[in-house]
Amino acid sequence: MRLVRLNRRREAPAHAPSAARPATAGAALVLALLALAPAACDQKNAVTPGGGGGGGLAASKIRHIVIIMQENRSFDHYFGTFPGAEGIPMQAGVPTVCVPDPKRGGCERPFHDPNDVNRGGPHAADSHVTDVDGGKMDGFIKVAESGGHCTSPFDPFCTNPDTTDVMGYHDQREIPNYWSYAQTFVLQDHMFEPNASWSLPDHLFMVSEWSARCAVQDDPSSCVNELQSPQGLTEGLGPQPRPNYAWTDLTYLLHKHNVSWKYYVASGTQPDCDDGAAICNPKVQNAGTPEIWNPLPFFTTVSQDGELGNVQTLDHFFTDAQTGNLPAVAWITPNGSQSEHPPALVSTGEKYVTGLINAIMQSPAWDSTAIFLAWDDWGGFYDHVVPPVVDQNGYGMRVPGIVISPYAKAGFIDHQMLSFDAYVRFIEDVFLGGQRLDPKNDGRPDPRPTVRETVTLLGDLMQDFDFTRQPRSPLILTPR
Repeated sequence: MRLVRLNRRREAPAHAPSAARPATAGAALVLALLALAPAACDQKNAVTPGGGGGGGLAASKIRHIVIIMQENRSFDHYFGTFPGAEGIPMQAGVPTVCVPDPKRGGCERPFHDPNDVNRGGPHAADSHVTDVDGGKMDGFIKVAESGGHCTSPFDPFCTNPDTTDVMGYHDQREIPNYWSYAQTFVLQDHMFEPNASWSLPDHLFMVSEWSARCAVQDDPSSCVNELQSPQGLTEGLGPQPRPNYAWTDLTYLLHKHNVSWKYYVASGTQPDCDDGAAICNPKVQNAGTPEIWNPLPFFTTVSQDGELGNVQTLDHFFTDAQTGNLPAVAWITPNGSQSEHPPALVSTGEKYVTGLINAIMQSPAWDSTAIFLAWDDWGGFYDHVVPPVVDQNGYGMRVPGIVISPYAKAGFIDHQMLSFDAYVRFIEDVFLGGQRLDPKNDGRPDPRPTVRETVTLLGDLMQDFDFTRQPRSPLILTPR
């Protein structure tokens, strides 16, 4: 695919912010950063710890919650120019922020990037520390320039090793369907990834509210916090021990309350690298081969509850939607080509997501469904908002979040502080009577450092809905 030459604005070094401090030890530096980063956030968005908002009314309307998780885009990268959202700071249409470029000198402003192929940059815990740089948000180019060594055709830097695109942003011209969903339903402009690192911990938080390592097989009391490197499978090392995710996950509570769930996996190659790097060889992914975007088969509770069969290939999703058999809770993860993880095409990912949403909108379940669409981490792309601090794990970078439902408020921008923890809490409020993944009372204690659903800073997704209105008609878009 032809790459379009980019029109970039670069300032003289004298106008650049101070250089980002180099990162060394990932987890330790993340802890230091979290201690430095501002925790002061708009208190009007605070909620009572453990509060369920309008859970009772929502429970009378919502029968299906679907979480669609894409890959590696920051909020500013996709919605930095969306009207009314907290996007890229601009004056007269020109960005007023810039990030120093250690390799080429000067200071680069955000620029419109029309290319369908992007490169991004490393997005592990060390990368997060350097990108945020103690709240300066000026390390993105430095990290991207340090990450490129061509080792495979999947290496995004192989297309043009002499430039980076982390300061680029897209708008309605490149992602018209995503912008249409945001204009019609709810855009969340303060959605943060739950942890300050990469995809595996993100997906663990998505289903369990923690990322850990466990010393004893199937023993939740043996687990300890792990921000960057929870146990996984590493390509090329031959036979390896099965990851031991012994702590308690959300499916334990769903099973306990007889709530149906499925985790749909798109077969193909997995979207990201095993360590959050920008470069790796493609690796096979399917429902029967659990990997970093398919962690539930490694959880003790899923096996003990006899629910390994709930992890299914994506064709089951389309059949379930068409026949009116969607579960109460569904997660959907892409393969590499559909994921929007560089170098996957942005247009391919949007087409795939549009197909998923159309399938729900054209199904018998539409009138009782809430869809949450998000991107799991920032992928190295620039964002100007400093992540708030809730504990030693995060939050991580700001990512796009969209709510789609017949009850979603129309054209609403949600400015509350949110993370994927809000998805878990919404599920708990609608289907579990407000029961949390809380070691004190969930029946399966583990030593997690924070009950994330009860963090006071966390906004309430109930604010994105109006359950007193009649369900609206679906918005069927053409996959482009």
